[in-house]
Amino acid sequence: MADDGGSSAGHRERLRQRLLEGGGDGFHDYELLEYLLALAIPRRDTKPLAKRLLEEFGDLATLIAASPAELARVDGLGDGAAASIKFVEAVMLRSLRTAALDRPVLSGWQALTDYLHASMAHRATEQFRVIFLNNRNIMIRDEAMGDGTNNAAPVYPREIVKRALELQAAGMILVHNHPSGDPQPSRDDITMTRAIIEAGRHLGLVVHDHVIIGRGGHVSMRAQGLI
Repeated sequence: MADDGGSSAGHRERLRQRLLEGGGDGFHDYELLEYLLALAIPRRDTKPLAKRLLEEFGDLATLIAASPAELARVDGLGDGAAASIKFVEAVMLRSLRTAALDRPVLSGWQALTDYLHASMAHRATEQFRVIFLNNRNIMIRDEAMGDGTNNAAPVYPREIVKRALELQAAGMILVHNHPSGDPQPSRDDITMTRAIIEAGRHLGLVVHDHVIIGRGGHVSMRAQGLI
């Protein structure tokens, strides 16, 4: 591929100045992605690749959440550029996680759901996670307890309670995603949640909620009166 030299350099400089002077709101998604890719592929016009990636994955959020294996299937996206995309995801999630979980979780519910949505809503497969809390409702650990398929994830109530006891947790928030996009709980979701509640009840473990994440939003089973 021919080196586009000064033409690309000048275009990137204009993008940089627009961002520094006016912020990111005035950019198209492909422009933000184009500049990010250019940091990893400095001597190439990255606009066509940026547009192809968005066409392949549908939107910026789904692209950023894509696994390295999914990114590797896109022709022209090398390891360096793929790593740049995953670093953006890591920085974003670290920031949201700090805002959500380094204080009493139950008093910062919006920050918590923002973090959970960013980290889980665009996954192609189900994941079951548990946020373990101390007696002041501050997070001890946020752990994935089961990874599954596009419509199910393995959940073992005894293992969840065992892990809570190992961490000396006083409470838990259960979380899983629905890759279908619809966050409404299924009958199996409700049954499984009640089994975990019962398994922890006699040990003094409180299940504060079970939050189901979908692309369009989330559902709190406690808010719906299901637990």
